[in-house]
Amino acid sequence: MKAIRPIIESGEPTVRGYLDGQMIIAMPSMRDDRFSRTLIYICAHSSEGAMGIVVNQPAANITFPDLLVQLEVIPATRLIQLPSRAETVKVLKGGPVETGRGFVLHSSDFFIESSTLPIDDGICLTATLDILKAIATGEGPSSAVLALGYAGWAPGQLENEIQQNGWLHCSADADLIFDARPETKYERALRKLGVDLAMLSSQAGHA
Repeated sequence: MKAIRPIIESGEPTVRGYLDGQMIIAMPSMRDDRFSRTLIYICAHSSEGAMGIVVNQPAANITFPDLLVQLEVIPATRLIQLPSRAETVKVLKGGPVETGRGFVLHSSDFFIESSTLPIDDGICLTATLDILKAIATGEGPSSAVLALGYAGWAPGQLENEIQQNGWLHCSADADLIFDARPETKYERALRKLGVDLAMLSSQAGHA
């Protein structure tokens, strides 16, 4: 597994795109199996494309403490000393792109100059090992999830997929990102829009 590398170039101005900080919800008719029933938090969206993190697919057979040892953030002998907050950080399958790379979505009470990207409504993204070290010592953010990989779209691709009824979108909230019950997030996001999954599935089946 690769160590986490920075994805944010220091000194670049942040230009807000219209889906930054929003959730996109895969329609039941989504034909791409990689995104079936996914809920994705959009971290960046501009004329150059889009980047987001899947927040409702747990990574199989890996825990956050395990990852800290694999990345040599801490030795295995220190696992017993991990703060309880670190033990509860969820590891997610963030998307099909660069699955060996880690991205931490977290609350805005933690910030690393030139490494942390503020997104929206108290949510930030950091992709360096420093945040993992901070979480391991109890000095990290109050809420965080670690995603392996991300979802990416070429210029105009996401807009086209939305126009083709591939995705719905809704406002994000901290529960949809950080809640410990990822298996319920998809239906909860639909409910934010007043959409019933059973009815939506039925309509998609007759499209």
